[in-house]
Amino acid sequence: MAKYDAQAALPNGEPGAWGTPVTIRYDQRDVLLYAVGIGLSDLRYVYEGHPDFAVFPTFSIRWGGAGAPVNPDHIPHSPGPLNIDAERYLEVLAPLPTKGEVSVKSRLVGAHPRGKGAAFCEYESIVSDAQGNECIRLVNGSFRRGVAGLGDIEPFEGSGITYSQKITLPDSLADVEIAREVPLGQAHVYRLSGDYNPLHIDPDSAKFGGFEAPIMHGLCTLGFCSQLLLQAICDGDHARFKKIKLRFSAPVYPGEKLMVRGWHRSPGRTDFEARVGDRVVVSNAYFEWRES
Repeated sequence: MAKYDAQAALPNGEPGAWGTPVTIRYDQRDVLLYAVGIGLSDLRYVYEGHPDFAVFPTFSIRWGGAGAPVNPDHIPHSPGPLNIDAERYLEVLAPLPTKGEVSVKSRLVGAHPRGKGAAFCEYESIVSDAQGNECIRLVNGSFRRGVAGLGDIEPFEGSGITYSQKITLPDSLADVEIAREVPLGQAHVYRLSGDYNPLHIDPDSAKFGGFEAPIMHGLCTLGFCSQLLLQAICDGDHARFKKIKLRFSAPVYPGEKLMVRGWHRSPGRTDFEARVGDRVVVSNAYFEWRES
């Protein structure tokens, strides 16, 4: 059985130290590939010649945790099929340039047991542009379901903080309701942005991870939710995107229809969920936007 030592990784329950900033370079092609990878057709994000060409706000989501200090004696590594995206938070502080260089610093903020033989780990990251201006704040939580096999993590005492929260939705009719079918090859395109976890393309890896077939990347599902909400509420204007927070409750399979329903709970905030049929696939979620 694999051992977790969250108390040693996060003494006194405090967040860990920031890691050495990691430099990430990207170009126009990366921006375009991400946009089509999350199913966008808005020319502002998929055509570099558009007068308002911009980076879609969730472009940096895959950088969460980059450069975080890792001590495998305290928090062992989980292979791709056993490491599932659980929760994500992204806040836009300033827009990213359409190409260039950024730095990302990250730290471990929490590690807690989740069910039998699993763990929930959260990392905080800050993305800064070449001038040192903070552009994006990220928090990513992953559900670690084992190290050598499903459920092989020994019981342990958790430590650190958690950004996970429960959001109860009203029984009233939704203020926003949008549906979009996920194309069969969507995961094949999205993975080209750099998320090569075989869980999303290889049937054998999917079965090893406990799924009947390759599943959609959680971050691709996040991208779909983000663009649908931004379009419905803000006419697709990236400058009005402020924050998104969500929990991946169940997998989405390519070819399924994603239904996003949102309730305007306060000015500039919509609490939402996403379903495939009767199955809730995104929960405990909210989207915040700027009024103008």
